[in-house]
Amino acid sequence: MPSPAGELTFAAPRRAKPPRHLADLSPAQRREAVADLGERPFRADQLSTHYFSHLEDDPQQMTDLPQTTRDLLAASLLPTLLTPVRHLETDKGTTRKTVWRLFDGATVESVLMRYPSRVTICVSSQAGCGMNCPFCATGQAGLTRNMSAGEIVDQVVVGARWLRRGEVAGGPGRVSNVVFMGMGEPLANYPAVLAAVRRLTDPAPEGLGLSQRNVTVSTVGLVPAMDRLTGEGLSVTLAVSLHAPDDELRDTLVPVNTRWKVAEVLDAARRYFEKTGRRVSIEYALIRDVNDHAWRADLLGTELNRRGRGWVHVNPIPLNPTPGSQWTASEPGVERRFVQRLRAHGIPTTVRDTRGREIDGACGQLATSSP
Repeated sequence: MPSPAGELTFAAPRRAKPPRHLADLSPAQRREAVADLGERPFRADQLSTHYFSHLEDDPQQMTDLPQTTRDLLAASLLPTLLTPVRHLETDKGTTRKTVWRLFDGATVESVLMRYPSRVTICVSSQAGCGMNCPFCATGQAGLTRNMSAGEIVDQVVVGARWLRRGEVAGGPGRVSNVVFMGMGEPLANYPAVLAAVRRLTDPAPEGLGLSQRNVTVSTVGLVPAMDRLTGEGLSVTLAVSLHAPDDELRDTLVPVNTRWKVAEVLDAARRYFEKTGRRVSIEYALIRDVNDHAWRADLLGTELNRRGRGWVHVNPIPLNPTPGSQWTASEPGVERRFVQRLRAHGIPTTVRDTRGREIDGACGQLATSSP
């Protein structure tokens, strides 16, 4: 059960911790760490500039640092956290899924998606996932461990580096959006995810300088952590993976619903909107003959409107295929009817783009299968 502070007991197995990285630390902690190494604290600001502003990964290019200082700081605060195992690309190279090996051999995936007006990176926050949703490949793989803030942030920094260097189809570019919708339940790794959000959105060179409004944090509905996030003073988008408006079905599709029911999850989402003014996204994977009934669309519309108007947006997602799954996506006509019924209730509704499906990089498909 949740502790009084809102921590949750979805604990990953005990494993060795990732090496400390600059991105794990606040600016003040970085200066303290540098001082502990016997160096002048302002060197931490220089190191932050190289990592977050210049996106530099080669210590030898950090020429404003003396050679001995450069090597010491790089070894202590810029260890290698992620090693790419392979890339898979689709959409003429503008969608790239990367499988990463972490320091302990665990593997995770991230997906970079380039659109005409933005670049979004979908990041993982855990190796595996402990939520056990039966239609999700990641959930079926189980939880290996939580990721550190540095490991989360580095997925974005490396992607930004590729874009700056023109290594992604479409020429040089920059990351504009980050979504915590990769492997793992972000709010079950709350401290690291919150630290990562702050590193990504702190002004450069203290952080990557992204707009908080362009960061989305998803959850299957861990209510105490949702309320804790509400009190953080952030303006990120909260996305709730609902997938069913009734407890009977959601208990099966999203097992954590046996702890926090649909009404509790929606109430917490509404509280987030009231505190932040940020419209909440409801994610709803449409599964043929399982949760795509018109009456369920009506029930969802009714439950959302019961909590007011204008506070929520629904993203139906055609279920993406996973190996061995007994379920598949709804028929196009059924999908259209579901959307129409929601819109008839006055609920803004947009069918989610399924980019990356061909490379198992779409929602629910990340599972780091072997090469």
